[in-house]
Amino acid sequence: MTIVLLGYMASGKSSVSKLLGKALKLPVVDLDHFIEEKEETTIREIFESKGEIYFRMKEHHYLKEILEKKEDIIVSLGGGTPCYAGNMELLHAYTQHTIYLQTSISEIINRVKDEKATRPLITEIADEDLPEFIGKHLFERNAFYQKATHTILTDKKSVDTLVEEIKAVLN
Repeated sequence: MTIVLLGYMASGKSSVSKLLGKALKLPVVDLDHFIEEKEETTIREIFESKGEIYFRMKEHHYLKEILEKKEDIIVSLGGGTPCYAGNMELLHAYTQHTIYLQTSISEIINRVKDEKATRPLITEIADEDLPEFIGKHLFERNAFYQKATHTILTDKKSVDTLVEEIKAVLN
C-alpha cells in the first residue's frame, strides 16, 4: 500500500507521516529530503541556482522514481508538488490513498510565525502580509489538493489524533 500525504506548508505532513509510518510499520519518504539527497544540495539552493522549472522537473522525476518501486510506503510531498507536472494524475495511477491534510490560514500562520527563517516560501514576507500571501496560495492550490482521495481537517488536532483519523479512512 502506498499512502501519500499532501497539503500546504505546516499542515503536518512530515510529523504525521513519521508517526503514521511507525503505527503502520511502513517506511516513510519525505520527497523534499529525497530530492536533497539525490541532488546533494538543499531545495532552497536548487531554486536559487537552477530555478523553479528545474526543481519541478526533478521533483516529478523523483516522485515517479519512488512510486515505480511499488513498495508499501508513506510519501510526504512538498506543498507545491500536487500542483505541477501532472503529479496528481501520476499519484492516482499508483495509489488510491492520497490524503489532503487541510489546514486553515489562521492555523498555518500560528504554526509558521516563529519559524519563518526555515520556510523559504515565506522568509521575506512581512508578518502582516502572511494572511493574504497564504490565502492566495491556498486558493491557487486548492483545485489540486481537492483531487486527493481523502481530506483530513488538521486544525487544533494532535498528530496522534490525525494518525488515528487517517488509519480510519484507510480501513
